[in-house]
Formats: sequence, structure tokens, C-alpha cells
Amino acid sequence: MTEENAFEWPITIYYEDTDVGGIVYHANYLKFFERARTELFRSRGVSLQALFADHVSFVVRHMDIDFHRGARLDEQLVVKTWPKNIRRASIEFCQVLVNNAGQALCKATVQVACIHPETMKPIQIPENIKSEISK
Repeated sequence: MTEENAFEWPITIYYEDTDVGGIVYHANYLKFFERARTELFRSRGVSLQALFADHVSFVVRHMDIDFHRGARLDEQLVVKTWPKNIRRASIEFCQVLVNNAGQALCKATVQVACIHPETMKPIQIPENIKSEISK
């Protein structure tokens, strides 16, 4: 999967997302990206609660984030998300927050690790999850 056929999740910038200047506070981009990854799973029929019940969970292991320009109050944006690399126990996602003109406001590469939620140790990603995410 590439950016051209990425999963897209709409974001509206609310007052609570911004600082006193009406620009999105930097930590909120992480929330936008997290929601988009969750919705990507959901769109593929993968329930994170069902995974958790099966003792499978995902946690962010590493993130690189590049802020290009600030998002502003009331903007309608889109988070594009696609898996760049799926390994035995981790998935590396590319994510881009874009405005209506197609300009990238923020880009991130996020590596999530598959773990057992009780032991917090890495485990193999179930094959059906790998298959659904890579569609």
C-alpha cells in the first residue's frame, strides 16, 4: 500500500485542539494519528477489543514526526495512513495530515509493536491481522 491508496480519516480542528493562538498544539497531532490507525484497523474488520481479549495488543514503539505547517481552528483535514513495513511482531505506518489543498501539514512514521498485554512481551502478529492490514 502507498500514499495513493492510503486509508483516509477526516479530522476537524476544534477549539480544544488548539493553543491560545488558534494553532493545533503539537501533542494533538499524535492523537490524530492514533485515531486514524485505530480506524484503519476498524475499517478492515479488526476489533482492538477482540484482539485484547485474545491477549494481543499494539503499542507504539518508535515515532518520527515532522511538522511542516500548523493546522488551524475549524480546518477540515484528512489523515492518510498506510503500512510501510509489516514484520513478524511490528508494523511500521506512514501517516500524513493534509489540508484541502493537498498540502502536508505533518508527517509521521510510527512503529507499533505487537505484545501480550499482560506480560508486555513481543508476540507474533496474527496472520489474519497481517493480511487485513496489508489490503
